[in-house]
Amino acid sequence: MADIFTALADSTRRAVLDELAARDGQTLFELCGKLATKHGISSSRQAITQHLGMLEAVGLVTTRRAGRYKFHHADFTPLRAVSTRWPIPQEEP
Repeated sequence: MADIFTALADSTRRAVLDELAARDGQTLFELCGKLATKHGISSSRQAITQHLGMLEAVGLVTTRRAGRYKFHHADFTPLRAVSTRWPIPQEEP
């Protein structure tokens, strides 16, 4: 679980997850474009690839290859372990 927190500690990785949550199945090229225009993140493709690798290592991103393209998909299942361990109580109306 510590690895998930490490992955989420970085603002660029959180922005990548935001973009994949908004539209799943994006290529590296699409993600780099969205990160630059919407978030002002002008990291190199290599840097974004490393961020995707970290997110994939902790299970928050999966990739699917189709021909010469790799499509990246968000998988928020690992976050369920966090919410199960520390459930957020419902507020009384």
